[in-house]
Amino acid sequence: MGGESKGTYPLPDDPSLAEVSQALQDTGHWGWVVDERWNLVFVTDELRLTFGAGELSEFAVGSHMFGPETAGASRKFRFGANSDEINRVTFAEVRGMVLNDTPGGHDELRETVDSSLRDLVDEASPVDPAALSFVSIGEALFGATNEVPVVMWRIRDPDGRLAGTALISKPAPGMHTLSDATSMGDLRHLKRMQQVGRAGRRPAAILFADLEASSPLSRRLSTASYFKLGRRLVVAADQCVIDAGGLVGRHVGDGVVAFFLAEISGSESAAARECIAAAHALRGAVADVAARSDLDPEDVVLRFGLHRGSNLYVGNISTGGRSEVTALGDEVNEAARIEACAGGGRALASKDLIERLEPEDAAALDLDPDALTYDQLGELKTATEKARRDAPSVAVCEV
Repeated sequence: MGGESKGTYPLPDDPSLAEVSQALQDTGHWGWVVDERWNLVFVTDELRLTFGAGELSEFAVGSHMFGPETAGASRKFRFGANSDEINRVTFAEVRGMVLNDTPGGHDELRETVDSSLRDLVDEASPVDPAALSFVSIGEALFGATNEVPVVMWRIRDPDGRLAGTALISKPAPGMHTLSDATSMGDLRHLKRMQQVGRAGRRPAAILFADLEASSPLSRRLSTASYFKLGRRLVVAADQCVIDAGGLVGRHVGDGVVAFFLAEISGSESAAARECIAAAHALRGAVADVAARSDLDPEDVVLRFGLHRGSNLYVGNISTGGRSEVTALGDEVNEAARIEACAGGGRALASKDLIERLEPEDAAALDLDPDALTYDQLGELKTATEKARRDAPSVAVCEV
């Protein structure tokens, strides 16, 4: 019997196994549940999504957890337990429990498990602990292998009969470290980042923002005060982008970059609306940032450049040191040029972005695209040398 469901797997028939399976599913764990003979009866969505790199991977539900069907399915996983080597590490740790639950002993278990595991059966001795913990391994990005702590416990029905076993795994860092790394994370944004885990070409609205006159301000303030200002500013900027529906890009100095993808927003019009709304929201938040930093509003002024990319190459880049969304395309460079020309705290938006707006989205922003007029970027009094060189004909207006 193979796991053919494209959605969440159904709960096991056994009430005790179903109760544990539901609890693991509800709490978002990486979890497996097997019955008293080690047949796989449930796998959580979170584990399937991780092994499938954002898609629900298929397990051989109904088959022995270490049998040939399960081993064959695991070799198709993009990440996680996707090799015979990894499965051997796990089986070596739990084989005593599996042997204990196999009525025919070594001979039956040897015939049941995948051929890649049979040599490990002979050295097994039956054990029946209430719980067991060990460290396995799993494949991560770019073929790297990470340690994966696993905890297992026995599931018994109300009469004390062994119903099966549950397994939970987790990333190697302890919960304190994981909490520190994710406590500031917004779940909405984390989910959007997962949607661009696979880089690809995507239409998007682009937002660039930067602090004007930052050099004089940095010289005027103490280093500690300027650092606090910068931190408050990017926290406020990121929240405005997230609340509007966007993806936060990289922070460069005092600058902020964000992307609003049509596939996430629902349409190019919605993405354009969210981009402009984020700029308006951030402009409103800057006054609070200034006040909390004991500065006047005119001391903390942002300029904005808003643009549209019809075919940006967008993806999430994760390394051992950070994870961020980035995009490549000529329009990204043009958006940076637009922002640099928006002196005086203006928000300049390209004609290409404005004309993506459908009437209802334009009305939500109190804009009438048909009544707007535009200037070429290279002709603005605030045009920079780079703008005149790289994007002189981009038409822009203030929003």
